[in-house]
Amino acid sequence: MKTIGLLGGMSWESSLEYYRIINESVKERLGGLHSAQCMMFSFDFAEIETLQTRGDWASATGRMIEAAQQLERGGAECVVICTNTMHRMADEVQAKIDIPLIHIADATAQAIQADGLSQVGLLGTRYTMEQAFYKGRLLDRHGLNVMIPDEPGRTQVHEIIYDELVLGEITDSSREVYRKIIQQMVDVGAEGIILGCTEIGLLIRQAHSPVPVYDTTYLHAVAAVNWALT
Repeated sequence: MKTIGLLGGMSWESSLEYYRIINESVKERLGGLHSAQCMMFSFDFAEIETLQTRGDWASATGRMIEAAQQLERGGAECVVICTNTMHRMADEVQAKIDIPLIHIADATAQAIQADGLSQVGLLGTRYTMEQAFYKGRLLDRHGLNVMIPDEPGRTQVHEIIYDELVLGEITDSSREVYRKIIQQMVDVGAEGIILGCTEIGLLIRQAHSPVPVYDTTYLHAVAAVNWALT
């Protein structure tokens, strides 16, 4: 079993899910007392969120590179960034380490393509929905057409993530907001919905959508296990 290096704490609510899914998947695959061989660098998310809000992506990139290098020096054999938004600097991080970075968008795209879909809706932070680093990879590398909510939907999705989900607050009212936004995207052609923030899976499950949902946290964690056990 290879050692998985996790860049977590963004937020720790979803990092907890990564740790749980990875260990459960290893146990399911290997049985007995097996669990994952992994290590985590966990950020203070308040510091990262401040850099995001300021638009200081250069400083955020520097922090991510330093943390990835710490994992590599500690014995990690791959890096998993436990957040969609911070894949904004995935290429820069990969360029500064000598171990593979398992990209969350690639793991998600593989699941979508396996289901034969070509047009999907994307929910996530405003950065993930509006900037090109995520949608562009899905289109350029995987040929997927990606839709995002109209306003005020994007603001609602973003604010629920930062005001509630990263704090572990799960409410029926916010779930209903997401359900309505999902339905709006389905009405204009979305064949599936990417839960493109690692906390959204805490709020939205398959039962809440009329089309397939793709929980990036789960798909990314399982991709890391598949790599570690190959």
